[in-house]
Amino acid sequence: VQLQASGGGLVQAGDSLKLSCVASGLTLSSNTVAWIRQTPGKEREFVAGIRSSGHGSRKYYADFVKGRFTVSRDNAKNTVYLQMDSLMPEDTADYYCAAGPLILSSMYSPRRYPYWGQGTLVTVSS
Repeated sequence: VQLQASGGGLVQAGDSLKLSCVASGLTLSSNTVAWIRQTPGKEREFVAGIRSSGHGSRKYYADFVKGRFTVSRDNAKNTVYLQMDSLMPEDTADYYCAAGPLILSSMYSPRRYPYWGQGTLVTVSS
């Protein structure tokens, strides 16, 4: 199983970025997929997630990104996206995609995910 995250970069506050997570060896639509971020010295934190098709592809967001970030999935491309709008300097972090057959109560716990992509760095300048 491999997850490949991409799309990070350096932007200004208020700008947008779209992250992508492509999987091989794992069908994303059959799993919970989350975007998780980490800044130096801090623990990884859940940002957004989308449940499997069998669970209605429901989407969940951390309070600090609600209304600004949107998670989506393209089943044909086996890819999950994170559209990030109205970026703020505090959104600066390494962003990871993670996946696994998680139940809802585990979705917000990064340590529960068995499969991870490499991080993609998002830097938002003020």
